[in-house]
Amino acid sequence: MKVLADGTATGNPLINLGVFVLFAAATLYIVYRVSSGNATTSDYYAAGGAFTGAQNGIALSGDFLSAASFLGIAGGIAVHGYDGFLYSVGWVVAWLVGLLLIGEMMRNTGRFTMGDVVAFRMRQRPVRAAAAISTLVISFFYMLAQMAGAGGLVALLLNVTDRAGQSLVIVVVGAIMIFYVLVGGMKGTTWVQIIKAVLLLLCVTLISVFMLGKFGFDFSSILDRATQNNKLGTAILGPGAQYGKNELDFVSLALALVLGICSLPHVLMRFYTVPDAKQARRSVVWAIWTMFVFYLCTLVVGYGSAALVGSDAILHAPGGENSAAPLLAFRVGGAVLLGIVSAVAFATILAVVAGLTLAASASFAHDVYANIIKHGKADPRREVRVARLTAVAIGALAIIGGIAANGQNVAFLVALALALAASANLSTILFALFWKRFNTTGTLSSIYGGLGSCLVLIAFSPVLSGAPTSLIPSMDFHWFPLSNPGIVSIPFSFLCGIVGTFVGSRKSDPGKQAEMEVRALTGIGSRT
Repeated sequence: MKVLADGTATGNPLINLGVFVLFAAATLYIVYRVSSGNATTSDYYAAGGAFTGAQNGIALSGDFLSAASFLGIAGGIAVHGYDGFLYSVGWVVAWLVGLLLIGEMMRNTGRFTMGDVVAFRMRQRPVRAAAAISTLVISFFYMLAQMAGAGGLVALLLNVTDRAGQSLVIVVVGAIMIFYVLVGGMKGTTWVQIIKAVLLLLCVTLISVFMLGKFGFDFSSILDRATQNNKLGTAILGPGAQYGKNELDFVSLALALVLGICSLPHVLMRFYTVPDAKQARRSVVWAIWTMFVFYLCTLVVGYGSAALVGSDAILHAPGGENSAAPLLAFRVGGAVLLGIVSAVAFATILAVVAGLTLAASASFAHDVYANIIKHGKADPRREVRVARLTAVAIGALAIIGGIAANGQNVAFLVALALALAASANLSTILFALFWKRFNTTGTLSSIYGGLGSCLVLIAFSPVLSGAPTSLIPSMDFHWFPLSNPGIVSIPFSFLCGIVGTFVGSRKSDPGKQAEMEVRALTGIGSRT
């Protein structure tokens, strides 16, 4: 499709760039204005617990309504139909785990990081080290998805088709993200998330209304046109177009989606930004409803992209599947709407990576530096300085990884990060909160067993080699048949935690266990 090749179908790159620069400048100013008073660890890591449940809930949805949601899922629906929408279903259902099992108790038990909870009644140094390693690895995988989305988006919107140009823009995106974290801390990052989430929701709602209006508010007409412009035909209206060949792979993916969300470090950290457990629960409820509306709109955007743009045009456009939503925006609203969509998509990537970087840097500074190296006696200002230096290092790694992963489907990459999160963190958190006998050996076994098994299975799966879509398509050293290892690594982490607990000789401190139970259930003493 020549219009895509010569860039004319992406509107005016100057408009796209101008709208993004305007948004970036506005958010940078907001971050700077709200950044005062970030000297203490509570301010920098948790914004002093000053956000309401509604504010934090919108920020929570902003944390997860990432490039995978906006670009990857819309593209997945446009190309694969029903199977692409299954990501959305899994991610909405997943928040029930946070609402019913994790959110309130995490807020009551910890202060800043996951390590506060899992190490509360265990040996501090080895458990905090394990929690920090888990956080850093998961955050890095998740960052790859966001930075890869940035490369594809830039290729489409600014007509930058060579990898060197895309890499340069990824560097710019990473630099702005690092500024958010260095200057704004959790307070600045949260306000960016709130602004981004509201704009993103308005954007997809606007496109959905335009699309429905174009077809006389008849969704069936959109579906009918979509089947005509997709090479799969009517197969996109039912399950099996993408996962029909390997049902086990789909079950594995579903487990990762449902169990991984509330195991993500940057999501867990958000429960500490509210003043009490009631607001923590309200946060999750607000996040669920916000995401419910958003994913309903992605259904219209995805099938609308297939109807008006066509799956072949999407796949052959710069950015591949990730280009579906921007191309539809141009078809519906021209260069101005495309410019707005581009700014929102860029903001989505910036804000999510900023949240990830903050979580990773906080884990290293709080768990490793303050509690392992300084034995819990670190100067708060020096700890914040270490967190900022760590953010710079992590941001640099994210930029390098994003350049390497440029072109991959972002929703697929996020699914791998979710498998890692569910494998390493979920079993550990649930055992620490609900199992009195759980001890240090069990904690280390569940974290390292889940994380290690998931990484090994990813390394020897079709993700890395042995398939045309692999990261290294020219080689084949895979022996694990599934693209997502969740069905193996998640139960394995629970098993490791159980076996490690019974094998370990050191029992947990009964006094600490009683204190943790009181805090988790009542919130008494949760900020001491």
